[in-house]
Amino acid sequence: MNILIDENIPRLTAERLRELGHEVRDVRNTLKQGIEDSELWATAIADKRLLISTDRGFTEYRRSDHYGILIVRLHQPNRARIHNAIMIAMDRFTEADWPGLLVVVRDTTLSVSKAGGPVEQWRDA
Repeated sequence: MNILIDENIPRLTAERLRELGHEVRDVRNTLKQGIEDSELWATAIADKRLLISTDRGFTEYRRSDHYGILIVRLHQPNRARIHNAIMIAMDRFTEADWPGLLVVVRDTTLSVSKAGGPVEQWRDA
């Protein structure tokens, strides 16, 4: 799967996703680092990539056509907790599931919505 990760996602996560066979583009240490969310979003769409971030602002794109949005929103985030949250979400969904899917991982819940559909929540994310 093609994935774009925001600069706030741990390098460990990018490396692990690559080990799992995903094609990961990390904006860290590129000209895209620090760009506006709208430009990062445009990059994800143009490159047909699942976008992974900790920035809740990307939820505004949930109703538009996209290749998947995974947002981690933890009360006390650190690299290990962000990494684990992403890996849990990635294990729950197949590549075919992601287009149009918005997944928000919180401390104890995982919220999922499909463009145009209802929001579902699971406990113990």
